[in-house]
Amino acid sequence: MICPKCKLLMYPQGDEYVCKKCGYRVKREKKKEGRIVSIKRKEHEIPIIENNISVLPKTKVVCPKCGNTEAYWVLKQTRASDEPETKIYTCTKCGYRWRE
Repeated sequence: MICPKCKLLMYPQGDEYVCKKCGYRVKREKKKEGRIVSIKRKEHEIPIIENNISVLPKTKVVCPKCGNTEAYWVLKQTRASDEPETKIYTCTKCGYRWRE
């Protein structure tokens, strides 16, 4: 059921539907056929890259800190969408990060 005040999904709680944002409550209607299924919200997982970043692409570029000639790279949109991406390098030897 959708909350008439804030237009979000309401969740069953006992014999009522409750809006978790504004607290609006309404009695649940009992249906003769079928069953009532409660919907649970799935938490979002955020991937974290630790020291093992070998799945990233490599390129030949000189590290300004240690002089190594190989680095991992990723493209990130750091400015407005009409401007080009920023290439961020990570040295495979010392882990130093810099941008192009």
